[in-house]
Amino acid sequence: MSQPDIIFIVLDTHRADRLGCYGNKRPLSPNIDQFAANATLFEHAVAPAQWTIPSHAAMFSGQYPTVHQVTQSSHALSPDLPHVAEVLQTAGYQTVGFCNNPLVGVLDNGFKRGFETFYNYGGAIPNLPAVPSRLPRLLQPLADAYTRFLQRISYPIQNFFGQSDLAFRLSLNAWFTPLWSKMANFKGQNERSVQDVVRFLQAREQESDGRPLFLFLNLMETHLPFWPPGRFIDQVAPYFRHSKEARALLQRWNREAYRWAAPLAEPLGELEARVLSDLYDAEVAYQDHYLGPLFDCLNGRSHHPDTLTIIVADHGDGLGEHNYFGHSFVAFEELVHVPLLLQWPRQLPQPQRIATPVSTRRIFHTILDSIGRLPHAAERVNPAEVHGLTLLRTAAGRDPEQGTAFSEIYPPLNFVKAIERRRPELIEPFGCLSLRRAVVRADEDGVTHKLIWVDDRPDALFNLAVDRVELENLLEKRPFLTAALNQQLSEMVQTVEAQRGNPQTGGTANLAADEQLLERLRGLGYLD
Repeated sequence: MSQPDIIFIVLDTHRADRLGCYGNKRPLSPNIDQFAANATLFEHAVAPAQWTIPSHAAMFSGQYPTVHQVTQSSHALSPDLPHVAEVLQTAGYQTVGFCNNPLVGVLDNGFKRGFETFYNYGGAIPNLPAVPSRLPRLLQPLADAYTRFLQRISYPIQNFFGQSDLAFRLSLNAWFTPLWSKMANFKGQNERSVQDVVRFLQAREQESDGRPLFLFLNLMETHLPFWPPGRFIDQVAPYFRHSKEARALLQRWNREAYRWAAPLAEPLGELEARVLSDLYDAEVAYQDHYLGPLFDCLNGRSHHPDTLTIIVADHGDGLGEHNYFGHSFVAFEELVHVPLLLQWPRQLPQPQRIATPVSTRRIFHTILDSIGRLPHAAERVNPAEVHGLTLLRTAAGRDPEQGTAFSEIYPPLNFVKAIERRRPELIEPFGCLSLRRAVVRADEDGVTHKLIWVDDRPDALFNLAVDRVELENLLEKRPFLTAALNQQLSEMVQTVEAQRGNPQTGGTANLAADEQLLERLRGLGYLD
C-alpha cells in the first residue's frame, strides 16, 4: 500500500458547538458540514489543553502537557520528543506548513521542526509563498533578499516580544492592541493562506516529485479580535449595522486585549453577550466560506482516495460562560470539547459518527500509523504505541483507552501576571493560579461524565449526556461515580508524572516580577 498524503487542518479557537455537524441550528458551516457528511466524526473529541501552545505541542508530539512540558509561551518542545513532521520527513514526505498563529509560526519553540517549508502569515514580516511580481526581473532578486533580511532580523525580535513579560504587558494596552493585531498580523492572513494552499495543491498536482505530502494548515479566524466581512455579520447579526451601542461594545472588546482571557468580575450584559457570541458566529461563517474552495480542490485531486484529511480545533473559546472569557483557566466544555473529523476514502469509506470520547493528542499516533512502517531514524517513536493509539482503532469499535480522555489546564502565567497587576482580587476566587485536570469517560451504557480537579482535589462532576453546558454539579450526589473517576484521574496523573521528560524538556518561564506572585507559584509547585 502506498503512503497516503496527509492534510492536517487546525481551526484555532473553534468551538464544536458552533458547527452544524455538531448540532448547531444556525446555518453557519455548510462546507464543513458537507465535509463531515463524508467523514468519520468524533462527537466528543477532547483537547489535551485549553490554549494554543500546550495543545499544539500535544498534537505534534502525542503527549499530554505534563509529559511534553510546553505549557508557557517561553517553553520549547524538547529535542528528545519526536515531532510528527520530523518523523514524516525522515519517512520521505514533503512537509510544508501554512500557519496563521504567531505562537506556532513565529516563536522559537520547536513547533516548526521537521518542516521542509513553513509559511508564516502572522508577525510583522510574514513569510509567504512567492507570487508574480510587477518588479523588473533584475530587481526581483534584490527585493527577495531584502525581505529575507528583514525576516532574519525581525524573527528574534518577535520571539523576544512573544516571550517577554514586559512586552506582553505593553501589548495589552488598548492603544497598542490595534497596532499589533492588524499591522503585526496577530490573526495572520487566513483567507489568503487557504488560497495559497489551493494554488500549492494545484501546482503539485501537475509537478509532483513523487513524494507523499504532509501539509499543515492553521487558521486563526475565530480568535479575537473579531472583524469578519460585513455580509457575514449581516447574516447572523442584522441588528449590528444599525446599533451604535453594539458596534461600540465590539470596538471596546477588540481594543482591550487584556479582557480576552480575564475572568469576568461581573457577568456580561445581555447585549454584550449577544454581540460577542454573534460576531464569533460571523467569523465561523466567514471561515467556512473560504474553506469551500479548499475542499473542492481536495476532492478533485487524483490522490484524493489515498489522502488522510484531519480537521480539528486546538481548543475552543469561552464567551462568558461560567464567568470566564477566552481560553486560559478552566476545563469546561466550551474550551476542551472540540471538532474532530477524519476523511480517508480508501481506509474509511463509510461516513460514521463516533460517540466514544477521544483525546486529540492521538492525532500524532493516527498520522504515523497511517504511513505503515516507521523509518529506522524514528528510534524515539514506539511503534506499538503508535499502532495502539491510532484513532482508526476507535473508528473500528476497538477504543484502546476505553472511552476515556484527559485535559490538563496549566494557566498561562503571562496572563496571570497581567491580572495580578490589574485586578489582583480576581486571582484567588477564580483560581487563576490553579492547575486543573479533567477526565471525560463514557460508561458501558454510553453515558459520558466528566470530573474536574482543581489543585488535585475533585471540584465538579457533570453528566454531559444531559448537561452539556455544565450547570449541575453532581459531585456530592454521585459519590460512587466520583470515587471511580477520581481513581482514574489519579492513575492518569501518576502515569504522566512518570513519563515526564528530562530536565531539558520545555524550559523555564521568565518570572522576574513581584515576589508575592513568585511565592504563590512556589507554593503551587510551579517553581522550586
